[in-house]
Amino acid sequence: MSIVTDARKGIVTEEMKIVAAQEGVTEDFVRHGVAEGHIVIPVSPYRKVKICGIGEGLRTKVNASIGTSTDIVDIPQELEKARQAERAGADTLMELSTGGDFVEIRKQVIANTKLSVGCVPLYQAFIEAARKDGAVVNMKEDDLFRITAEQAKLGTNFMAIHTGINWETVKRLRNQGRHGGLVSRGGAFMTAWMLHNEKENPLYSEFDYLLEIMKEHEVTLSMGNGMRAGAVHDATDRAAIQELLINAELADKAHKEGVQVIVEGPGHVPIDEIAANVTLMKRVTNNKPFYMLGPLVTDIAPGYDDRVAAIGAAISSSLGADFICYVTPAEHLALPTPGEVYEGVISSRIAAHVGDMIKLKKTRQADLEMGHARRDLDWERQFAVAINAPRARAIRNERRPADSDACTMCGDYCAIKIVNRHFKF
Repeated sequence: MSIVTDARKGIVTEEMKIVAAQEGVTEDFVRHGVAEGHIVIPVSPYRKVKICGIGEGLRTKVNASIGTSTDIVDIPQELEKARQAERAGADTLMELSTGGDFVEIRKQVIANTKLSVGCVPLYQAFIEAARKDGAVVNMKEDDLFRITAEQAKLGTNFMAIHTGINWETVKRLRNQGRHGGLVSRGGAFMTAWMLHNEKENPLYSEFDYLLEIMKEHEVTLSMGNGMRAGAVHDATDRAAIQELLINAELADKAHKEGVQVIVEGPGHVPIDEIAANVTLMKRVTNNKPFYMLGPLVTDIAPGYDDRVAAIGAAISSSLGADFICYVTPAEHLALPTPGEVYEGVISSRIAAHVGDMIKLKKTRQADLEMGHARRDLDWERQFAVAINAPRARAIRNERRPADSDACTMCGDYCAIKIVNRHFKF
C-alpha cells in the first residue's frame, strides 16, 4: 500500500504527522494534499530518511545535486559535498554521477546522509552501454528498466525520469531549432537513442511498466525536463511546452495509480516569462508539486550563477513553485567543490525564503524578529535568526568595533544608537 493510497482512505501516516508539525499545518491538510497529488513526501521501504514534504501550502524546498564526472571521480569529495549540502540546510540531495562505479558511489552517498536522495537512472543505463557496447545509442531497453529497479532498491527516494520526450517532442525541437542547443544530459541521451534506433522512448511507450517499478519500491516520480532551455532565448519554446503537456498527462496517470509525482520545470527563463511558466505548469499539471530548475534569468554571469538562479528562484517560489534545484557558482564552468555546494545551497535557501514571504506570509515572522533584534542592537538574537549564523558572526568578529553595541560600518555614528538616546520604539 502506498502513501497515496493511505491518504485516499483517510489514513494519516506518521510521515504526514511529521510534515504537519514541521510546517505548522493540520495533519488533515497534509493528508488531503497527498491524496489530491498536491503534496509529496518522498519515502523508501529500504531506509529511514529525514521526512520532507514538498508541495502546496508548504515551505519551498531546496535540492542540492552532487556527483562525479568523467574527469573527476573522487568519492570522498562527493561525500563531503553531501555533508556540506546537509550542513547548509538542503532539504533533499540528488546523486548524479556520470563517472566511476555508479553503484558504489550511490551506496556510499545514501549511507552518509539522512536526506532523501534522488537520481536519474538513465544516466547509468546509457553510460554503461557506452562503456560495454561503444556508444550510448546501443543502450538496451531492458537494461534501462533493470537499472531503475536496482537504484530503487538502494534506497533512492525520488527519480527524475525523462518520460516526456517522444516523437512529437522531437518533431517540435527539429521544427523550431534552438539558440542554446539541448543541454539536458538525459534529454540528449534519449533523443540521440531515438533518432539512431528509430524507436519511441521506452520510458514513454512502456510507462505502465515504469509505474509498476515505482509502485513496488515506493519511489516518488519526478517527471524529468529533458527539453529545458539552456539559454534564455529558448525559454518557453514549443519543444519544452510539448514535453510539459505529455508529462502532465502521464503525471495524472501515475497519481491515479498511487505513485507520488513531481513535475520538473524549465532551466533558463527571463524574468518576464517566469510567471507564465509557473502558471502554465501548475494549471496543466492539476497543481502537482512543481520543481523549478533555477531558473537562471541571464546567461552572461558565469561564476555567479548561484546568484542568477537565486533571483529566478525567488520569483518562482513567490508565484507558486514548490521545489528548487540549487545552482552553484561553478555552473557552466566546472564540477563544483564542497565549498561551492555549500554556497549554492545557501543562495537557494535565501531565494526560497524570499518567495515564501509572499506565498506563505507566516514566514515573515523571522524577518520581523531580525528587525527587532537590529533595532535593539541585540547581536546574539541577530545571529540566531540569520540564515547563516556562522558567517554573520565571523564577519563581525573579524572587524570588531570599538563600541561593542555598534558595528564598524557606522561606528560612533550608528543611526540606531543616536535615535535611541532620544526616542524609544
